[in-house]
Amino acid sequence: MSDLRPYQPGKPLAELEREQGIRDAIKLASNENPLGPAPMALAAIRAALPTLALYPEGSAPELRALLARQLDLDPRQFIFGNGSDQVVEFAVRAFAGPGTEVIVSQYAFAAYAIAAQASGATVRIAPARNYGHDLEAMAGLLNAQTRLVFIANPNNPTGTYLTAAALETFIDSVPSHALVVLDEAYLELMDAADYPDGKRWLRRFGNLLLTRTFSKAYGLAGLRCGYGIGHPDLIAVLERVRQPFNVNTLAQVAAHAALTDLAHLRATLANNHQGMVTLRDGLHNLGLTILPPAGNFTAFAVPGGGQRVYDALLQRGVIIRPLTPYGMPDHLRVSVGLPVENQRFLKMLGEVL
Repeated sequence: MSDLRPYQPGKPLAELEREQGIRDAIKLASNENPLGPAPMALAAIRAALPTLALYPEGSAPELRALLARQLDLDPRQFIFGNGSDQVVEFAVRAFAGPGTEVIVSQYAFAAYAIAAQASGATVRIAPARNYGHDLEAMAGLLNAQTRLVFIANPNNPTGTYLTAAALETFIDSVPSHALVVLDEAYLELMDAADYPDGKRWLRRFGNLLLTRTFSKAYGLAGLRCGYGIGHPDLIAVLERVRQPFNVNTLAQVAAHAALTDLAHLRATLANNHQGMVTLRDGLHNLGLTILPPAGNFTAFAVPGGGQRVYDALLQRGVIIRPLTPYGMPDHLRVSVGLPVENQRFLKMLGEVL
C-alpha cells in the first residue's frame, strides 16, 4: 500500500480564494456543469429536507424505476453508487484481488488503477495510441488472470473516444471470466455522430458493465450519485459488496428530478456546445495544439510545460487541471464554463503565454 497514490482532484475554489485573497475566482478544472443543478432538482431537494432523519432506501427504487422506463431496461439491471467511481469500486471488490489482473489504458482515468491497486490486484497498463485506448494492445494483455478491463468512452482527460465497431469487436474478444467496465460519464454531452451508446450491447454481453453519473450533464457533482447497468446476474453480484445506505436521500430525489427537467438539460447542452467551440477556437488562435475536445472538456499542450502556466493562471484566479499526474506534464485540461468564464480563461491564458 506504500506505493498507492491517492487521486488528485481539481483545486477547490474556496481554497484558491483563501490562498490568493480574492473573491472572484473561476473553476474550469473538474468537468462540472457551470449552469448548476436543474431547478426541478433543487425543488425536490427542498421538499425532501424534512425526511433527513430517516435512512435512505439503498436500492433507490424510484430512481431505478424511472431509469428503467427511460432506457427500456429491466429495473434489476441497475446498481447505484456514491458517484460512478463507487460503482467502479464495487466491480473491483467483487472481482479483483491478489493473484488477479486488471487492464487499463495509459492516460486513462486514474481512479481505475487506484481502486485495483488497493485490492491487491496487478494493474496491467496498455500503451496508448494517439493518447487514446489501443484496443489491440489491451487485447494482447488478456490472460487467465484477467478479471477486469476498464475503458472510458470518451476518455478523461484526453478526450479520445472509440466507435461502435471497434468497441464491439473488442468486447467480443474478452473471455467470460473478465468483466469489461465501460465508463460513459460524458454520454449525455457527446454529440459526435459515431459515438456509441453502450446500452446496445447489454443483451449480447453478460460480462459488460456500463457506468454513468449525475455529476456532469445533470450538475449534481456535490451530491455524488452514479449508477451501473449490466445483466441482472452481474448486478446481483455487485449488490453483495454495496453498503446498504450508500446513496443519500437528497442525491436520489435530485437525480430523479433532474432526469425529468428536460429544459435544463437542453440549456446545458446548448451552453456546452457553444463553450466547446469557444475554447477550441480560442486555443487554436493562441497557437496551441489541442487534443480532441469531447464531453465538456479539452486538453491542450503548452510550450515549456503545463505547471508554469497552471500556477500563473491560479494567481489570476483561474483554476484548470494540470495533467502531470497522468504522465502528461506538457498538457493542461480545461472544462467548459459559462461564456464569460470561457472568455476570461482565454484572456488570462493569452496574458500568461
